[in-house]
Amino acid sequence: MRRGSNYNLEKRKFVVIAMTLFIVVAYIMRLFFLQIMSDEYKQHADSNAFQNRVLYPTRGAISDRNGNVLVYNQPAYDVMVVMSEIKNLDTLDLCNALNISKEFFIRRMATIKDRSKNPGYSRFTQQIFLNQLSAEEFSAFHEKMFRFKGFYTQKRSIREYAYGMGAHVLGDVGEVSEANIEEDPYYQGGDYIGKLGVEKYYEKELRGTKGVEILLRDARGRIKGRYQNGRYDKRPVPGRNLTLGLDKDLQALGERLMEGKIGSIVAIEPSTGEVLCMVSAPYYDPRIMTGRQRGKNHRMLSADPRKPLLNRAIMGQYPPGSTFKTTQALTFLQEGIITPETSYSCSHGFYFKGLHVGCHGHASPLPLQPALGTSCNAYFCWGLYHMINNKHKYGRVQNAMTTWKDYMVSMGFGYKLGIDLAGEKRGLIPNAQFYDKAYKGSWNGLTIISIAIGQGEVNLTPLQICNLCATIANRGYYITPHVVKKVEGQDLDPKYTEKHYTKVNRKNYEVVVGGMRRAVLGGTCTGARIPGIDVCGKTGTAQNRGHDHSVFMGFAPMNNPKIAVAVYVENGGFGADYGVPIGSLLIEKYINGKLSPASEAKAALFQSKRISYGDRQR
Repeated sequence: MRRGSNYNLEKRKFVVIAMTLFIVVAYIMRLFFLQIMSDEYKQHADSNAFQNRVLYPTRGAISDRNGNVLVYNQPAYDVMVVMSEIKNLDTLDLCNALNISKEFFIRRMATIKDRSKNPGYSRFTQQIFLNQLSAEEFSAFHEKMFRFKGFYTQKRSIREYAYGMGAHVLGDVGEVSEANIEEDPYYQGGDYIGKLGVEKYYEKELRGTKGVEILLRDARGRIKGRYQNGRYDKRPVPGRNLTLGLDKDLQALGERLMEGKIGSIVAIEPSTGEVLCMVSAPYYDPRIMTGRQRGKNHRMLSADPRKPLLNRAIMGQYPPGSTFKTTQALTFLQEGIITPETSYSCSHGFYFKGLHVGCHGHASPLPLQPALGTSCNAYFCWGLYHMINNKHKYGRVQNAMTTWKDYMVSMGFGYKLGIDLAGEKRGLIPNAQFYDKAYKGSWNGLTIISIAIGQGEVNLTPLQICNLCATIANRGYYITPHVVKKVEGQDLDPKYTEKHYTKVNRKNYEVVVGGMRRAVLGGTCTGARIPGIDVCGKTGTAQNRGHDHSVFMGFAPMNNPKIAVAVYVENGGFGADYGVPIGSLLIEKYINGKLSPASEAKAALFQSKRISYGDRQR
């Protein structure tokens, strides 16, 4: 009996020892987690002793090619909150001081504490409560801030746009998203980031580097000065300033001329690839995309059926119409399909084996340069037919088509050019595989004849059309178009200085230049004549289910080109109706620095012209 009792006692002793050891180990593990693995207590201790105040750098300014400041910074202030420090808060008093409603206060505090919406939340660190207070709002709040424990202010800056233009190029700045924070640890909730245009593409250059100021607190949480006299502070590094290739006055004229229209204007300096002007219509005033009203205005623009947020210059994909005939002339010349003297007949169009492509009246037969000058459809249809169906030279239509496509790609079509703006589209250049699939391998030059005149499956962006014009102006090469001319303190990306040569010889470009000059002197572009300036141009009338699109590309002067321009006006009719006069005004303005009185009157007329688009989604 005694032996059994001793056994049970011994057993209970081991149980107690085991339980004690378990509790001790559990406490040790918990202490290890809290003190080593978790920084919650460290944050709490640090927040009692220190306050790390982020010092935001000034964002880089943006200027045009002539030194006119387009985008700069204005001081603004954010109201910050540290949740762990809020004590005896008079909510109504705070709302009155900030001119906000109690409902807004409740919603905002809930959002701050919601980790799904604010993944960087910690109750020991500063969180943005209200952003972008003006200097007047800041002064009114700052006088009363001592009443609101846990609330602070920090100085920031907001973007200011000097002129109400260039929105698609300049872009705008908005609050970072959760995705932005996950992609780049530089950002935290409440930071700002470039959302569109140059502001987005050159975000890292423009944003600079944050600094930090470490402040000491006393036992009551009051700021007592800088830790070790600022020894461990870091000064912010300002963002780099940008100089654009844009000409402010040319941009302003382009936007004036596109009022009440849908389409685009792009102008390029051929020798450098710098974009002188980029208009996407309809456009909007970039100044409405700043401050606390940005979200509301962005929603308004997004709901507009005309899609003003779409940058049609790089995102619009259109049939190029007769401007594309220049590429066909160059290809046919280089491949030996034609010579400058080769003539084709035109009886108001191309007629062959039951196929008819119409054309306007002009002399017939005619050689290449007059065909370019009068924009003869038949000439280029015959050229394409003789190339694609040339079995002696290429063997199969697929081989001929591949050769044709390679020429187009070398001229900058079918792929993105690589401009320094986000969202560029590639357009479409069909290849042999495309047609094999569409026609089950049974097709020839007649089947695809419409691509010879820039219709059918061919689609280009206005940027690509302008780049084509710049390439012709340069007689066979282009430099990748780019908006930014200079980044302060660093070299431009080498891809924006490299020359890209096409597969066509210079002598053949000279022939096409002559044809474009002829178009201005006595062809479809006579409206582009400017006294004292040798303008070369090519019209386009792109077929459409509704009214045709009006297209023009031109450059000047002929032998020392300073500007290449492309104009695309949706549903504008013939190329000479809108494209030519708008393009010629831009050329005159850029080369002469001003418009003549007669041209000013013409500009006013085209500014007042409106095209009715109804409520169609575009």
